[in-house]
Amino acid sequence: MSLVDTIRKTLVPIHREGHKFIVAFFALSLILGFLWQPLFWIGLILTLWCAYFFRDPERSVPQDEDYAISPADGTVSLVSMTVPPAELALSAEPMLKISIFMNVFNGHINRAPMKGMIDHVVYREGKFLNADLDKASEDNERNGLVIDTVHGRIGVVQVAGLVARRIVCWVTPTMQIDAGQRFGLIRFGSRLDVYLPEGFTPHVTVGQAAIGGETVLAEFGSDKGPVLGRRM
Repeated sequence: MSLVDTIRKTLVPIHREGHKFIVAFFALSLILGFLWQPLFWIGLILTLWCAYFFRDPERSVPQDEDYAISPADGTVSLVSMTVPPAELALSAEPMLKISIFMNVFNGHINRAPMKGMIDHVVYREGKFLNADLDKASEDNERNGLVIDTVHGRIGVVQVAGLVARRIVCWVTPTMQIDAGQRFGLIRFGSRLDVYLPEGFTPHVTVGQAAIGGETVLAEFGSDKGPVLGRRM
């Protein structure tokens, strides 16, 4: 990779949600630096991490309505048939569930897996367990979206984690949303659960890295073969 490519990959836009946190981290660094100079450099490192956390790069979204695309950067932590949370009112039968775990070094902008209309949005209070645990989907604080797509209704659930204390969602019912479009974020470590109806075939495995807005998690039908995103 050339120096120019490295700079372009590193110096990506910062989402406006992160601006106040970056300013606060830097201001705290200055205050601590007056007390003891080494604390300034520690604070500066944390400030740079905060900017990195809120990075918001553009993505090359696959343009195919048969694809369900990863809603976040992270690692595939679960691929299974699971009954979705009752508050989503999706199905009493198991649906294909694919979970993406985001650690504190992943970008945390959340993107729509498919194009459609927001049917409803429902928030549920809960615990703050490690988001990498399976039971986090049931016990943790979460915010769920149901999207009407050409292949039926799908669910997308933002799940808070051990460190996360704030789920942000920018969409409301009846809004139209495009695949890969930003719809929210979760601050400081979390996961996204995607629930897909019958007819979708997974194209990822547990442990695989996923790129939000690019990696194809699943496909409706099975005649096109697997489609994988680029490496993180």
